[in-house]
Amino acid sequence: MMVGIVVSNGVLLVDFANTLRARGKDLMEATIEAGRTRLRPILMTTLATIVGLAPMAMGIGEGSETNLPLARAVIGGLTVSTFFTLFLIPALYTLLARFGRRKHEDPTAETAAGVHGRAA
Repeated sequence: MMVGIVVSNGVLLVDFANTLRARGKDLMEATIEAGRTRLRPILMTTLATIVGLAPMAMGIGEGSETNLPLARAVIGGLTVSTFFTLFLIPALYTLLARFGRRKHEDPTAETAAGVHGRAA
């Protein structure tokens, strides 16, 4: 459950940044706007899950001691991963996009004869 929410949030954030870049925005502008636009949905999803797990994490009711560690682990994991989604993923996205762009901009050391050494 927790992994699905985190991956979905990250994919939506990166996908929106890619969409903005396809529309002509530069890398930093697209990353910042994607973070601003996706902030509320990411926080709402996380908070809804945490609020839903709160009774289980508080140990309300008989036999709740078996589910208590699970609920607390999911709440802790969602809290930490939300910060990763909002801060680490955009930073890595920007870093990897810059690295990829530099790699594609540098022409490889091919000879004038072509890739396989034959004249065209």
